[in-house]
Amino acid sequence: MKGYVHSIETCGTVDGPGIRYVLFLQGCPLQCLYCHNPDTWKKCVGDLMDTEDIIKDIIDYLPYMQFSNGGITVSGGEALLQPEFVLDLFTKCKELGIHTTLDTGGSVIPKIIDDILEVTDLVLLDLKHIDEEKHKELTGLSNKNTLKIAKLLMEKEIPVWIRHVLVPGITNDKLQLTKLGNFIAQLSNVEKVEVLPYHKMGEYKWEQLGLVNTLKYVQAPTAEEVDDAYNLIMNQKRKALKGMNQRTIRVSS
Repeated sequence: MKGYVHSIETCGTVDGPGIRYVLFLQGCPLQCLYCHNPDTWKKCVGDLMDTEDIIKDIIDYLPYMQFSNGGITVSGGEALLQPEFVLDLFTKCKELGIHTTLDTGGSVIPKIIDDILEVTDLVLLDLKHIDEEKHKELTGLSNKNTLKIAKLLMEKEIPVWIRHVLVPGITNDKLQLTKLGNFIAQLSNVEKVEVLPYHKMGEYKWEQLGLVNTLKYVQAPTAEEVDDAYNLIMNQKRKALKGMNQRTIRVSS
């Protein structure tokens, strides 16, 4: 099975637990205003690679993965735009005992999503904006599929790390962060929440591609602002969980 690959990071440490072989696939239906890899948006470009060749390459890194409890992460672009490729690769990885992580924005729900999740150990789910209209302004599409996948992952009891990119003036609104905390509280399978600071490292790609960068004058958030946003989300999550538990006790009694 072949798929279009944008790039490979052989010793990644931020896209899942341990040391990871990170495969960035080509193609994405979202066009996030803060995207640092807009060169991944186009489909059917990049390196056409076979899963067999990728597995042969991964084997060289197995000792590092096993030592660190790492594995493989398939990211994008949007990995679920190439579902058959992901399914075939993850199936082969599971046969070798390799931990599999899917990094997705959840905007695409392929017909074989259940089959893919059967061979997926962890999902990094990017919740870009909890408000649907603001999500459209930020990415070009609704967040309905993302929220749907979030609930599907909970039903299937698949561990999830939630990711939220903090962009001053766009995704740092306190009310929306509170709503995000309330939503996360409904998901019993969330193991970790990450608030990632918007950065400007990909701006040169926007210029090279002739794209209009509407965030050109937006500065990256400070470490304090990132911490404040994270604490707001988590505090609201705890408050929401407490409220749900109290309602459950009243109903039971």
